[in-house]
Amino acid sequence: MSIDFLRFPNFKRKAVTLSYDDGVKWDKQLIEIMVKNGLKGTFNLNSGRFALKDGERKLTAQAALELYEGNGMEVAAHGQDHLSLAKVSSVMAVNDIISDRKTLEKLFRKPIVGWAYANGSYCTGVAEMLKTCGTLYARTTISTEKFDLPGDWLRWPTTCHHGNARLMELAREFVEQKDDTNFWRNRPQLFYLWGHSYEFNDHNNWYIIEEFAEYVGNREDIWYATNVEIYDYIEAYYALRFGAEGTFVFNPTCIDIYLEYYGQKVVVPAGKLVDLPERRP
Repeated sequence: MSIDFLRFPNFKRKAVTLSYDDGVKWDKQLIEIMVKNGLKGTFNLNSGRFALKDGERKLTAQAALELYEGNGMEVAAHGQDHLSLAKVSSVMAVNDIISDRKTLEKLFRKPIVGWAYANGSYCTGVAEMLKTCGTLYARTTISTEKFDLPGDWLRWPTTCHHGNARLMELAREFVEQKDDTNFWRNRPQLFYLWGHSYEFNDHNNWYIIEEFAEYVGNREDIWYATNVEIYDYIEAYYALRFGAEGTFVFNPTCIDIYLEYYGQKVVVPAGKLVDLPERRP
């Protein structure tokens, strides 16, 4: 089904999500900046690389649990041992995938369904392994400098890394983009930022994420979500069942879906059938 009708919650056309890797102590400072500015995101962890004691670059398992719980962030997997999955045997790759999921799920007591490719290493075979192991989406390190919704959940590209020289130029382009009077050009947009929080410490450039967060965050026309919230919402939209004549739609999911149906706003509540407005010329 085309995404042309899709709108994010409360009819917002724009969404922002962040994705940060490796589970390091500087995630705490990053999360403070994100929460202050209303941003949300996903933190991708290597369960085999937790620190054994506090004070090291990596978080301990207990520190990770305390940091990522209760602040609206998502935890996803990044490989038990941070292996380049496309460069190791299938047996090693599957073990790295499933062991990370099992350990993180035991720690956080929730399904861990997201993934970020360690070192950006993936191929078709790896994507199929992830799918077989129950992974719903996987983030690459590809930067498109665009705001498109993902066409393949297991090869999810990003808008850019936070070190991109055009970061604030792209942020301004995204924020200042106005709704188009032509319905078919008024498509939903997603800004996806990724990186590692230790880079801000190592390069002494926390101002980069602070400027981005202050500019993009706390806006009424943007939906701020984790990776899995983006996934769940868009998949719920794709699950909608439109009548053949386009006069009604049924929502079989547990998520309320917002549409702009030929320029007219429609909410399709979870589990409900809704009559659609007549198409305007």
